[in-house]
Amino acid sequence: MHDRIIHLRRPPSLMLQEGIFVPERATGTVMDEVDRRWAALCEQNPAFFDGRVSHVLGVHRNGYGGASIYVADCAYRFYAVQDEAFDLGVRPLGVKGLATRDGRVLAGRRASEVAHYAGAWEFAPGGVVEPGERPGDVVQRELREETSLSLSAPPVARAIVADPVVRSWEVVFSLAVSEGAARPGVGEYTELRRCDPDALPRPHTEISRVLQQLFGSP
Repeated sequence: MHDRIIHLRRPPSLMLQEGIFVPERATGTVMDEVDRRWAALCEQNPAFFDGRVSHVLGVHRNGYGGASIYVADCAYRFYAVQDEAFDLGVRPLGVKGLATRDGRVLAGRRASEVAHYAGAWEFAPGGVVEPGERPGDVVQRELREETSLSLSAPPVARAIVADPVVRSWEVVFSLAVSEGAARPGVGEYTELRRCDPDALPRPHTEISRVLQQLFGSP
């Protein structure tokens, strides 16, 4: 999956498909490898939980400044066990926020325990969309839980971006935040900092360079 950005003029539509998605390869010896890898992940981090993610089946522009995202319910373990050598094709739907106030944007340094981009800086907040959730609701919840901040206006959907490192699709929102001190929540970030959009601290995530294109765009 290569870097891709779909600009939005209105929120995307989520199209939930019936049934539980199971990767076509997840049979026989492949399933044995899934179980082995999942057990190893749980041993390294007992906090791992085999919940549900919204797996993206496809993303299509609809010609009206929006897009349709087709998703299906999928077990988290099928996503978590993947790497470059073992790819089941599971691509969860996530959200990312560009939380701004007075021309500055909020950046977070990811904790060392997270699965991807450990120790790197990114635009905060971010999260995963579970089946039945709406991306706009998720990004508001993640803002509150991960930064202790609240919104001064409704979130605005700006783009859909493919992250080739995390193997996910992300709905990106502009977030106008209220005054107040940003404080890291439990688990995701070890530090939060306000910065100019083009001066994100280093090292920063690969996808952050893509998101910087959204600042100043209509």
